[in-house]
Amino acid sequence: MTEGRLVIGTKRYSSWSLRGWLAVHMAGLDVAEVVIPLNSAGAFGTPGIAAVSPNGLVPFLEHQGARLWESMAIAEYCAEQKPGLWPTDRLARAHARSLASEMHAGFGGLRRAMFFNAGRSFAGRGQTAEALADIAHLEKAWAAALGQYGGPFLFGTDFTLADAMFAPVCSRLRTWAPPLSATAQGYVDAVLAHPLLLRWYAEALAEPMAWQLDKYENPA
Repeated sequence: MTEGRLVIGTKRYSSWSLRGWLAVHMAGLDVAEVVIPLNSAGAFGTPGIAAVSPNGLVPFLEHQGARLWESMAIAEYCAEQKPGLWPTDRLARAHARSLASEMHAGFGGLRRAMFFNAGRSFAGRGQTAEALADIAHLEKAWAAALGQYGGPFLFGTDFTLADAMFAPVCSRLRTWAPPLSATAQGYVDAVLAHPLLLRWYAEALAEPMAWQLDKYENPA
């Protein structure tokens, strides 16, 4: 018998679900996975999500009586269950939390211009000034961490919660293929080659075609 459930949206489209899903699997929590297909209005417009999630969004985790409905809250909870998901060094951990929080709150230009689709390529499109500015900032932040801690992940050889927070961005960059520095491209490739990301992609591509939405498959 499982110890709770993780409610997520369509894996093909739900970038926030990916963050929560990664944290839960990194921590090894024994929960059932519930996938609710998104409709064209997104999570807020999907009745099945509104019926179960306190904020009407995904991911939503229930585990041993705890109820968590923000990806950063889920990440911190998972870190309590399995130490080591954040860097063990105090200064590196502070750096990682700062990057993760910045990702959680920002990069609106990139999000708007280059939406998440794990099953398509829109190479060369979506390169608005705002998106490119966000990418330039990402490249600078990634290069600093990779240079300081040695890579291939942001804080060294271990895939941490900071990498989990940036994983959907790496997926967006693969889908939309804007020009990237060699350092940034190497980081994107490392993240997307992680076994958990390979699993997410495989499961996203196996979802029923009936769950696909034209607005995300055929952007204007």
